[in-house]
Amino acid sequence: MLSQENGQTRLRSCLASLASVPFLLGLIAGCAEEVSEPGEETASEPKRIELAYVTNGIDPFWNIAAAGVRAAAADFDVDCEILMPPKGLVDQQRMIEAQIANGVQGIAVSPIDAENQVGFLNDIARTTNLITQDSDAPKSDRICFVGMNNYTAGRQAGTLVKEAMPEGGSVMIFVGRLEQLNAQQRRQGLIDELLDRPEQTLEDLKIDPQGAEIEGEKYTILGTRTDNFDYPKAKSNAEDTIAAFDDLGCMVGLFAYNPPMCLEAIKNAGKIGEIKVVGFDEQDATLQGIIDGTVYGTISQQPYKYGYESVRILTGLAKGDKSVLPEGGYLEISSIVVRKDNVETFWAELKELQSE
Repeated sequence: MLSQENGQTRLRSCLASLASVPFLLGLIAGCAEEVSEPGEETASEPKRIELAYVTNGIDPFWNIAAAGVRAAAADFDVDCEILMPPKGLVDQQRMIEAQIANGVQGIAVSPIDAENQVGFLNDIARTTNLITQDSDAPKSDRICFVGMNNYTAGRQAGTLVKEAMPEGGSVMIFVGRLEQLNAQQRRQGLIDELLDRPEQTLEDLKIDPQGAEIEGEKYTILGTRTDNFDYPKAKSNAEDTIAAFDDLGCMVGLFAYNPPMCLEAIKNAGKIGEIKVVGFDEQDATLQGIIDGTVYGTISQQPYKYGYESVRILTGLAKGDKSVLPEGGYLEISSIVVRKDNVETFWAELKELQSE
């Protein structure tokens, strides 16, 4: 039997222990709030926005766009992975599917085959914020398009051909692939300008067939040669054209690498000065050719802005801010016509952008 004194001592001890229980429970609860499982976000550390910028292939053109992507990712404090599919359509779709599996919050893509990718793009659009850049897929559920008016740019290239060959002549067109909507629009703009046709709208654009020769009063379009982003094939297309047409007056390259390939073929054939070159984009060899007088001019899309604006828009959408969307779902990036009189200034500004 416990003595009265011992009993009181035990009672005081128990009460003291019970009194400490709320404190201990509070301490445990506080620790539980501060400690989280590995990989689990806390209230003070929200998940970073993760985006993807997907090109239609590998080319120095896309390196300029990538510089814009990196600049915007830094400015808006987001992560954006840059993906350049080396093997075309299947590779592009595989890369996009992997990004969806990773839970990416937005994708900017240059569709390789807009007409036949609609179903795939719609599936992606149901899962994340999807925009197109460089080349559009207007029949899909993409939210908006960032890029230049490729039909207008094609007509600008046609104006350069007219300046280079004011007396008229024969023209061959070179391009990577015609499945891309931007390639179709550029080509048609070029043809319409050379044949002095009325301006068309993008919504009702009528496309001339690829294989047929198209003859106007002063200019004849001999045809269109595609290479599927195969550089050796692009060069051999140019070489074969020079060999086949003695009266070839001008070679027009619609993708960034086409003008340099044409220029190499002309040099190898010993026809520098005899055959004019007009192109698109801003590869070093093209810009140097304009300075040297071996390329007449080129149309720049300003790809840096493609990258920067795509990330800006996707960041806003990921935050629920729809005010970033352009009116009508189209953010037009103005093209720049580069000739001998502005090429050095243009190139200097381009280098500065890429060095940032």
